[in-house]
Amino acid sequence: MTLENGEVDLFERTVPRWLVHRAAVSEVLITGVRPHRRDVYRVGAQWARGHSYYGPIGGRWHDPMLLGESIRQAGLLLAHQALGIPQGQAFLTKSTSFEITEEGARLAGAPANVVLEVTLKDIRCRREHVASFACDVLAHRDGTLIGHGYAATDCVAPAVYRRLRGERAETRPAGTPAPAVAPELVGRTREFDVVLGVPGGEAGNDQGVHLLRVDATHPVLFDHPVDHVPGMLVMEAARQAALARLGLPHGLLVGCDASFHRYVELDLPCVVSASEPTVGELGRRSLTVEFHQGGSVAGVCTVTVLDTEAPDA
Repeated sequence: MTLENGEVDLFERTVPRWLVHRAAVSEVLITGVRPHRRDVYRVGAQWARGHSYYGPIGGRWHDPMLLGESIRQAGLLLAHQALGIPQGQAFLTKSTSFEITEEGARLAGAPANVVLEVTLKDIRCRREHVASFACDVLAHRDGTLIGHGYAATDCVAPAVYRRLRGERAETRPAGTPAPAVAPELVGRTREFDVVLGVPGGEAGNDQGVHLLRVDATHPVLFDHPVDHVPGMLVMEAARQAALARLGLPHGLLVGCDASFHRYVELDLPCVVSASEPTVGELGRRSLTVEFHQGGSVAGVCTVTVLDTEAPDA
């Protein structure tokens, strides 16, 4: 009996939207939760064979960014249900990461039912309220371990968040988004889905440097109004920067390790720079992507991409 068959009830319906901080039901990936042992939970996540943004890669794989989003949603779900953090609290992700196997992302004849075994750890309280926590995640599909991940999050009361953000709590993107790089360079078919821009309408940049392109009308990347660039958009920009730098628009993202040092603001230019890649085994390429804004580094992502055209891929 596979892990999923033994826990089929984890996949019957999506959880309430507010538990995973999503406005659109279509963007809720989490389908159930069950306590397993102390501070460990089994969380169901279903990946459709088609998604409006995180669609199939090369017609062969689920977009692995779905694992990153599943980890994000699972952490929020358990923050509310297991740790008792009330609705309205602000969640500030400090770091998050995931790795997935090529076979684990493989498309099949039905949606992928993924069981996330989530361990809550490093729970810190202030005046009896949870101030921060972390999650270790093991991802199983059809009884097989296909990946793992991690997330560390701070929790802030609404009044504290308003003081922390000040006037920036009302910030919205400034003007028209920067001109997009050519979609075919970053594995996209529409400019609307490109999150890398070029200054002055230039055709591109072969040195790994771009502008972050922020379009708050995007229904997935901006599922609801926010006062800063969402972490998932930052990670997507790192993925696109890696694909462009590597010249592998159809490369498969198999790992992403992101650290957020401060908010990436909506209304200030943000420069995205990708390092020289290193070559690993089995067609894997890794590089580091930095996000520079206001004279400092706001975030860093280390990205690993599988060259799907390599002989061993």
